[in-house]
Amino acid sequence: MSKLRKGDTVIVIAGKDKGKQGTVQAVKNDRIKVEGINIVTKHKKPNQATGVEGGILKQEAFLHISNVAILNAQTQKADRITYQFGEDGKKQRVYRSSGEVVATA
Repeated sequence: MSKLRKGDTVIVIAGKDKGKQGTVQAVKNDRIKVEGINIVTKHKKPNQATGVEGGILKQEAFLHISNVAILNAQTQKADRITYQFGEDGKKQRVYRSSGEVVATA
């Protein structure tokens, strides 16, 4: 299970977009898609049967989950996540540095 979820704000810690921040759009296995990060150019072939127009598109591509870290809103720095059980007995995500509960989007 990934510690990052859709809607989390993350910061890129490695690669061509290092230092940029964005919101998680999708998580698949060990890959993650972040809004505005890892933009690639895709050449789309037109298809008259389905009504798809061709052209050159720019879109976000998946990047490895190890290249991003969750952004701690209080410190504005990259952080790690651990799990703890709350008073109600439910499992919750917690920042390792401060021990505060991660706000779910």
